[in-house]
Amino acid sequence: MTETTSQLLKSALTPNALVEQSNSSIMIIDEVLALLCKQLNCNAVFAIKNCHSNNTFSPSLDIVDTSYNTVASHFNDFRNIQAEMTHKIESNVAFIDQLLSLNEAISFHQSQVSPATPQATEITNTLTRFLGGEVVIHHGEVTPVIEVGNVSMILIGLSFAEFTTESANSSNCFWQAKLEEHGFQLASAFELQRLSLLIDNKEKQYQELFSNLPMACALIDVKNNVVIQNNVSEVMLSFEIGQSLFDLLHRDDHELLKDTLHIVREGVLRQAWCEVPIKIGFNTHWYKMSFCHALNVHKQLLMMVEDVTERYRLADELTFHSNHDALTGLPNRLQFEGMLDELLNNEDAPQACVAFLDLDQFQVVNDLSGHQAGDELLQQVSKRLKQLVRKGDIVARLGGDEFGILMYYSDKSAAQQVAKRICQQLSEHEFRWKKVKHNVSISMGVATFNPAAADIYEVMSQADAACRLAKEDGRNRWHYFSPDDPQIHSLYSQMVASVDITGALALNQFELFYQLIEPLEKNESGLHMEILLRMVQEDGTYVSPAIFLPAAERYNLASKIDRWVIDNLLKWGSENLKIWHEISMVSVNLSAMSLADKKFMGWLEMRLMVEPELVSKLCFEITETAAVSQLDQATALIDLLRPMGCKLALDDFGSGFSSFAYLKTLDVDFVKIDGQFVVNVCSDRSDKAIVSAICQLSIDMDFEVIAEFVESTEIGIKLKSLGVDYGQGYAINKPCPLASLTSGVREPWLAVR
Repeated sequence: MTETTSQLLKSALTPNALVEQSNSSIMIIDEVLALLCKQLNCNAVFAIKNCHSNNTFSPSLDIVDTSYNTVASHFNDFRNIQAEMTHKIESNVAFIDQLLSLNEAISFHQSQVSPATPQATEITNTLTRFLGGEVVIHHGEVTPVIEVGNVSMILIGLSFAEFTTESANSSNCFWQAKLEEHGFQLASAFELQRLSLLIDNKEKQYQELFSNLPMACALIDVKNNVVIQNNVSEVMLSFEIGQSLFDLLHRDDHELLKDTLHIVREGVLRQAWCEVPIKIGFNTHWYKMSFCHALNVHKQLLMMVEDVTERYRLADELTFHSNHDALTGLPNRLQFEGMLDELLNNEDAPQACVAFLDLDQFQVVNDLSGHQAGDELLQQVSKRLKQLVRKGDIVARLGGDEFGILMYYSDKSAAQQVAKRICQQLSEHEFRWKKVKHNVSISMGVATFNPAAADIYEVMSQADAACRLAKEDGRNRWHYFSPDDPQIHSLYSQMVASVDITGALALNQFELFYQLIEPLEKNESGLHMEILLRMVQEDGTYVSPAIFLPAAERYNLASKIDRWVIDNLLKWGSENLKIWHEISMVSVNLSAMSLADKKFMGWLEMRLMVEPELVSKLCFEITETAAVSQLDQATALIDLLRPMGCKLALDDFGSGFSSFAYLKTLDVDFVKIDGQFVVNVCSDRSDKAIVSAICQLSIDMDFEVIAEFVESTEIGIKLKSLGVDYGQGYAINKPCPLASLTSGVREPWLAVR
């Protein structure tokens, strides 16, 4: 709507407009709706105009207005339904009357209507019905009726593209402001156009019309002085007759106004406008001044003035909210990254440091005292951080419980002092919510801002990596990034590995291996084996799980790996049913992360139910540490697997805490003794005693014992003599690709030695 108001008012005051009145209304609305649709970035805009006749301004004249109701629309997309929907609205007089009686704005987002009144609901339902189901309205706004003189105007904006709730809420204010602004301008323009028909070149009628225009208007002479102004202008502005336009403007804005006037007077453009601030009393208002030729013998200009202060206020508010966190008022991630980018692109930038901070155990506050308490803690921490940094340093909230600090004119020593002060002071900060006291501490990573960095994310990743190490080292501490730090090197290796894992999962670049679990006493006919995993690189070499599994645990990818293993194992079993039926038992490892993942557990149950002929051979292994730390989840796993005929094994037994105490709670079928007690069992009396005790316990508690790290025949024989049921290790066989297995029939190991 950049120039539409000026064009409409000028056309209303020119003689040609009076001749071409039959089609001018439709043409003007069409042009405006196209511009409005583009500004709102919506799919469709409708305008309903009603014009009724009375003799308010000229009682002596008989006036006939032929355009009683006018419905116009503009569609950016879905133009195949435009004509039909416009016709439906135009032909439904009752619906138009309902719209024209609307006294408050309507906003609807999907199924939510505001306000939730019967009238608003009926209007939105009618609009949806008119679409006929071809498209779905995801967001819409309807203005209240806008009345200017004898003209009533309703604008409707519709979007068929899906809005998120957050983006819909942020658009309400902007859409309504724009729709009402343009609706008022259109109504004003059409009212002025209607009234201009009454003038009929009579000076008295012109003066009366001009004075009662709903928009501030004035005539400007060739010396840029105010010759005449209407009633609205007298109230809105402080101009006096004969006063120069430039008197109320700040000197810095004079050139802008001069250029605008020159453009119109020299005929460069038929109309032009500028927006300038004018101080009235103690307040500054923004006004849009539009100029066009008045078409009189005095070569005067018609000035139309709109108060656009609210638009500037909204723009400033939107700019602030787009760059600042709503809860704390701190700069947000977008603003913080913009500052870093500006620093990186500044050749004369000062030395600087960047810090990332993460609140320790913040989730505990939310879980124990609620999110309202968490919000209060974030606000308190924000205030403390601003107090603890140096003057000129920037504190930003990056999201959740993460904060960033940009320290200008700072070297390593200064940054370390700030980090030390922050960690110490926040650890002493007491946070109470109602009767609950929470300890507050942070983990902080600091990095020197490298002006030669490829981009800001390189610097941010360094501070983030240092923050991760501070958290892993025990929390409530800070860590300074150094590229030579072995901890940093290990962390980056795992970060790279996490990317490789994601790619391998997407491209199916994993391969299943198996290792035999050999019975030492029983004479089983089928193989008992454990399924292992290798990641395949592009050159065909294998990556050991010792490299990629820690990265999977750190970056929450373990559940996805477990899902891939189980899914592909069952696919192999269904494709090799003969071998599967020959096998005695197949063990599969489950990570602690999968054990705590309800979605994974639900998927596991459904996946096993699909393969009823395979599940009875499965044995799931969970580590002792995972079972003890997640006892409820481990018990739930047992309850899930037992009815299906699956077995459960406790892996790495003896490496954790309270092993014997928790054994009576977990009804497991196998216990795998941790390899540290097996490798020296032939020579170490302590290891021998521990293994012997576990074997005795297995007899009393009815589970079987598997010993890992069987690296020699002597170890196997010793384990057999101590009562161990199964052995697993390189002396029996090394891991082999599962695809190479051609038979599930067992060949005894100790019997042939």
